[in-house]
This record gives sequence, C-alpha cells and structure tokens, in this order.
Amino acid sequence: MTALTLHGRNALGTGGLDVVVEHGRIGALTPVADPGDGAPWIGPGLIDLQVNGHRDGDANAIVPDPAHIVAMAASLAEHGVTRFLPTVITASADDMVARIGAVAAAVRTSAATSRAVAGIHVEGPSLSEQDGPRGVHPLAHIRPPSLAELQSWLDAAPGLLRVVTLSPHHPGSVEATRFLVAHGVRVAVGHTHASDAEIAAVVDAGATLSTHLGNGAHAVLPRHPNYLWTQLAEPRLAAGVIADGHHLPDATLATMIAAKRDHGLFLVSDAVATPAALRDGGVSTVGGGVHLADDGALRHLSTGFLAGSVQTLDVGVATVARLTGSLATAMRLATAAPAAVLDDGPHWRPGARADVLLFDWRPGDTRITPLEVHIAGELIQTTTGAPASGGIA
Repeated sequence: MTALTLHGRNALGTGGLDVVVEHGRIGALTPVADPGDGAPWIGPGLIDLQVNGHRDGDANAIVPDPAHIVAMAASLAEHGVTRFLPTVITASADDMVARIGAVAAAVRTSAATSRAVAGIHVEGPSLSEQDGPRGVHPLAHIRPPSLAELQSWLDAAPGLLRVVTLSPHHPGSVEATRFLVAHGVRVAVGHTHASDAEIAAVVDAGATLSTHLGNGAHAVLPRHPNYLWTQLAEPRLAAGVIADGHHLPDATLATMIAAKRDHGLFLVSDAVATPAALRDGGVSTVGGGVHLADDGALRHLSTGFLAGSVQTLDVGVATVARLTGSLATAMRLATAAPAAVLDDGPHWRPGARADVLLFDWRPGDTRITPLEVHIAGELIQTTTGAPASGGIA
C-alpha cells in the first residue's frame, strides 16, 4: 500500500502538520513551519463516549436492530466522529440486554462499524429515583444494581462493555463497582443525589468517571456541600461534559474546565436519534414526548427537562474553542482526553491507528466543518460547505 500524506494547520498546536498514513496507521507526524494559505485544520478524529442515537440510528430503538448502530457510525462520521460508545439507557432488563446485543451484532457483522464502535456505555438503570437527578430516565425501571444483571450485559456483548453509569446511593453500588472494575469496565457517577460519603465509597471501589457533570441534577442545591462540588474536587474522577450550548451555561462550563484541568475533563454529545417524526414534535426513545425548541434544545414536554442533545461533538469543539480562546484545548477535550479514558492503545503518534480529521473552522463558528474523515486510514466521507449552524444535520 502506498503511503498517504495528509497536510494542514495543526489543530493541536502551532504551524502546520504532515500526517503520513500507511497500512491504516500513522507512520509519521511532521511539523511544517508554514502550512500555506487556505490549508484546512488537521487533527485526530473526534471520540464520543456517550451517544444514545443520531439521526435515524438509535441505540435505544424499541425494536433493537444492528442496522441502527451501523447508521449511527455512518452519520456520526460526517460530523468528524471516528470512535464512539453507543449508549443504552434505563429500560426493562430484557430490553436493555436486547439493545446491548444489537450493538454487539453490528460490531460482528459490519467491519466499518467495528472500527467506529469503541464499546458500549450503559447509563442506568441504577440511577436516582428523584425528579431532577433522574432526568428523563423512566422511573418505572429505576432499580438497584444486580450482579446477575451486570453479568448478563457482559455475556450479551463480550469485550464491549466499557462504561456503566450509576448513582452511588443505591445499596450494592460499591459491590457493583468492584465487580465491573474487575471485568475491565469503567464506572461513572451520574444521575445521582448521593452524599459525599456515598460518592467517596464508589470512588474508593474504583469508579473513575462522572457522567455529563452538571446535568442529571436537582434544579436547586445547597450551596455546599453538594454532589457537584464533590465530583469537581475529586481528583480520581474525570468528568464528561456536554458543550452543546444548552446543557451547561457558559460560566458553568468554563468553571468546570478550569476546575478539572489537572484531573480530567472530556466532551460528550449525549446525542439522541432525531428521525423526521420527532423533529416535528413526537416521541423519543430517550424521554418519551419531546419538543424541539427554536433554539435547538430537545426538551421533555411535561417537565421541560433536556432529553439528550441534537448536537454532536463538532459543536462541542467550537463551543469550547470560543470559551477558552483555544482550538487546541477544545480539540484535546474531544480527542486525547476521551482516548485516555478508553486507554486501548496509542493515540495520535506514530504507530497509532490513523483516525484523521481535516476540517474548516474560524473563530466565531458554532461548529467545526469536517472536510475529510479517515478511520483507520480509510477515507470515510468528504463534505464541503456544510452549514456552521450547530442545529440538526
């Protein structure tokens, strides 16, 4: 195979960068002093550790089907996402196993999907039962962790379970955390009303992540202590955050980035499926009856709670670049930081898998615009002139 050289402005640093791709791997990363006028930005592909669905693809479809996961991989690639975790949310035990099994089947039967799917994130069912922290997860299916149920997930998708989100207030949370960690699964604190002591107990047991910190929370909290401060201050917890312009106000997001800079923060989309019927007002598999507001926020009809996001990480990168004044910082939070969570091989250096993104972006844009997306060295799609609107695409 002939080596391919990709060229652009270095999205993670200064100057230009030549990326040599050979046999699906990065052969060399060579700095270039002058990338040339009009050169696109170049950097690693985006990595999203929490995707409930996208466009017509739905990891929580009422009738699970591997085709949904294949569709998610294809449409996310158009937004620069080269690896992601399909996220299965709270439902009955049988439905959750079926949805996990559909992801596993997609990975087995589609080579392209297997390259894009880095594993599975299960969010629930052991979350807070309280309004606010529970978000739009169905109360009828909230339940304490069961080792037998956790084992059923492992059996349904061997080697694919990567992250499980739970609330530490449940009896058995510490035992569940130890069990999952022993099986190579990262445990995340999320959708919780847990006390400081309960959070500390699961962290001591091996929990290492916070799921969309700042969301899945009460509307009103004590000034201190509360479960947000506890997770922000805990150096053993790396926090996922949703930077879609709706889930977190600018000041909150900027504060979280500053607080977590020394012990981990990464961007997630929390994207959900948006078939045509839902865009006009309909029923989502995440949250039930929802309404797509004029500002692009997807909200539950009866509570007003956010029901996932209709934006993807291309919007998150632009949001953080605007807040921090640094495209490099934003790109790191959507690439190197989630890659460190996955911890399954070298990233963006010689020998690493050649997941490469060339894109357009200017200060003030509400999203980055992918031009070329390479997954394991293969050109997946080319888009030019995509709208920088940050809305549904």
